Amino acid sequence: MLKGADGSIVLMNASTRPTPALAVVLTYAALIVCVSMGIRHTFGLFLTPMSSANGWNREVFSLAMAVQNLVWGASQPFAGWLADRYGARRVLWGASVLYALGLLGMAWSSTATGLTATTGLLIGAAQSGSTYSVVFAALGRLVPDSRRAWAMGIVAAAGSFGQFLMILTASALLDNLGWFNTLLIFAVTAMLIIPLGSALTQGMTPAASSVGQTARQALWEAGRERSFLLLTAGYFVCGFQVVFIGVHFPTYLADKGLTGNVGVTALALIGLFNVFGSYGAGRLGSVFPKRHLLASIYFARSIAISLFLWLPLTPASVYVFSAVIGLLWLSTVPLTNAIVGQVFGVRFLGMLSGLVFFSHQIGSFLGVWLGGRLFDMNGSYDMVWTICIALGVLAALLNLPIDERSLEQRRAESVAT
Repeated sequence: MLKGADGSIVLMNASTRPTPALAVVLTYAALIVCVSMGIRHTFGLFLTPMSSANGWNREVFSLAMAVQNLVWGASQPFAGWLADRYGARRVLWGASVLYALGLLGMAWSSTATGLTATTGLLIGAAQSGSTYSVVFAALGRLVPDSRRAWAMGIVAAAGSFGQFLMILTASALLDNLGWFNTLLIFAVTAMLIIPLGSALTQGMTPAASSVGQTARQALWEAGRERSFLLLTAGYFVCGFQVVFIGVHFPTYLADKGLTGNVGVTALALIGLFNVFGSYGAGRLGSVFPKRHLLASIYFARSIAISLFLWLPLTPASVYVFSAVIGLLWLSTVPLTNAIVGQVFGVRFLGMLSGLVFFSHQIGSFLGVWLGGRLFDMNGSYDMVWTICIALGVLAALLNLPIDERSLEQRRAESVAT
């Protein structure tokens, strides 16, 4: 075990291959994200049965999911700071309990207010402490900067596999046990984050001690950094696109006359191909400029959506689109978080990654809510699809000028000249 120049704990051998210790850490981190993100990605399957059972229009469920994403984002910088300052273990424990309580409350909600309070507030807060920013804050200290995107890509890929696995599981449970019992089972599953979090953080100390730069100084520094602002703006688009598709895509397909199995298969394919996309992005991010990869991902999303809407809608076209969009789905996650760590170091990685993620979740709020709102107004999702295409092009342009050099490197080069 060695310490890198940026304070990270390096568990790598001379050949830069993962040691057994690092492989174990990656496994625990991957399982946490697999559970947390896997459950989260099934919520689109509950829209139709819960709305029908409770007599809600489409906007009720959409608003609760929108609030969930907004609360998740708003509380993410705080959860990241807590993990940086006091360690990730307690944050993961608390998030696990909140997640279980939120799922139980979601099952028993019979009003729009109850659904928003449980699905929106409780689960949103739980996700801020059990997903990427907090897990990456712990993981970021275990690998050097040159391999951080690769390690984050592995964990993001695990979250994608969780999406694939949990969607298939949720579909089977919904068919056999109904939505109420499925939520109860998921509540128990969420409690697995407690032992997994304990295993992940065993022997680790908080990264941000009371000596050196403070959290306020780190925020001030990031707020003045142009590349940080561009990265944050681009991540807004990611949230808008993926959450709109994740929640509304099965219902969109049903509205077009396709069977429910097509929608389930589409989400499962997105999750499956996202495994390869997330890992591939992390791998490529260790070789090529991350800003160029991010710009390519956002632009490719716009092309994929445009072609999908232009071509005749068939099960085959849905499956091809799902596979393509799956490759691009969360491939932004390891690249975006790796840039934050590369520019600012790992001392406040959880907090700063959480701040970038807040922008992602504002986009998520608008994507999922506008999906339901504009559908209720216009009777179609056409306007939201058009917004997704335009935002993808904008995000590609925003990411191109990002400067990936660390602030320390820039200062050293400035002094040298």
